[in-house]
Amino acid sequence: MHTHHSAHGHPGHERASDADLAMARLLELDAEVLEPFLTQLTGSLAALADPAPIRILDLGSGPGTGTFALARRFTSAAITAVDISPQMLHRLNKQAAALGLAERITTREANLDEPWNDLGEDGPYDLIWAAAFLHHVADPGHALAQAFAHLRPGGLLAVTEMDFFPRFLPEDTGIGRPGLEARLHAATNTRPPHAWTGRLQDAGFAVEEPRPVEIRLDHAEAGPALNTYAQICLAKLRSHVTDVLDTEDLAAWDSLLDHTQPLSIAHRDDVSVRTTRTTWIARRP
Repeated sequence: MHTHHSAHGHPGHERASDADLAMARLLELDAEVLEPFLTQLTGSLAALADPAPIRILDLGSGPGTGTFALARRFTSAAITAVDISPQMLHRLNKQAAALGLAERITTREANLDEPWNDLGEDGPYDLIWAAAFLHHVADPGHALAQAFAHLRPGGLLAVTEMDFFPRFLPEDTGIGRPGLEARLHAATNTRPPHAWTGRLQDAGFAVEEPRPVEIRLDHAEAGPALNTYAQICLAKLRSHVTDVLDTEDLAAWDSLLDHTQPLSIAHRDDVSVRTTRTTWIARRP
């Protein structure tokens, strides 16, 4: 299968905006740091899938972090990656070529709030992957009904959500008052509620119990990308609290995020990643 990219009139796909590039980099770092989680999840899907998936659909693929994890696990599968952003798909295609996966990966630019007319060309699918996707659509019920229609009987749908934004720092960072990161998360309300069991059942799926996975990786386990990942994530949160946190906390964050400072996040070896992600695995009867 050759890589396909339908343009729909968007010029300059090779020119990603700064926001697109920043988001793509964050998603790629997330996949690199949390690679053990992705390996565990795709392994669970492999154990439940019978037979092994041959046609896979990745909804809201972004730069392809899930696409590539699926390609590594299911080595005979053809994968269709769908996203609304041509820049994300351009980045995915470049990476697929670099990894020697271009013949197995098709990309399609689509707004998944609209009818999924073009997605039937590569289906029906044996597995549909929807990571950090469903809460972005305007009508999740419509998206799940479309997923049901594009999945073969017996096929699997995996819906994954981040339960809360990752935590990275010790209670006492050596800068400012202890509890600095806890106050940042409280100020930004980083626990979005997601509960998809009822919606999945309403769409006709048979749902397994939600599978929360607790992720706890220290600096050595997470690898060299952890500091950059933590820096980008925490800077993103810091940008939203200028009018919320007090001046002492803001000054402490500015010091932690300044790579020229000795206690900067960029240089610390006491950074870890702590979060929980939940996956709903559902089957079309």
